[in-house]
Amino acid sequence: MDNKTKRLTTPLGNELFNNLEVGDQVLLSGKIYAGRDAVLPKIIKLYKEGRLDEFGIDLQGSVIFHTAVSVAGVGPTSSNKFEIESNIPVLSEAGVKIHLGKGELGKDTIAALAKYGSMYAVIPPVTALLGSKTVSSRLIAYPELGMEAFYELTVEDYPMIIAANKGQSIYDK
Repeated sequence: MDNKTKRLTTPLGNELFNNLEVGDQVLLSGKIYAGRDAVLPKIIKLYKEGRLDEFGIDLQGSVIFHTAVSVAGVGPTSSNKFEIESNIPVLSEAGVKIHLGKGELGKDTIAALAKYGSMYAVIPPVTALLGSKTVSSRLIAYPELGMEAFYELTVEDYPMIIAANKGQSIYDK
């Protein structure tokens, strides 16, 4: 591990926001959530209704990985799809510290991340590597959505790069 690579373990604290810069390389360990297009609006609804506890979901200091979970492994989906990106501000307000996926986010979303002390990280689409770094997975909610249901993963040394923080993005031209 070089000096640029940092290690994080969930749950994450508020100091994280000031200690990471756009372009930092990170190895993430601990429990993270996995969800994408079909399930994230349902999680938002549970949050707004104050029902996250019913499913054992604690978004404070959490990471949400924009992915499906299947026997083939896990790999990031495009975070800038409306069904995902439109949920990022509310999930950040709810306590999510890192949104993990791929693709460029809009300026309004990057501003919302900064407002709520959250950030966005990208992960290379390497399903086999991530499969070997996923220690376990547990279905938490919406099993009828199959691989797009909401899962809790236990991960070890997930590689990622901070892509948006403090109102800046690696995609800024």
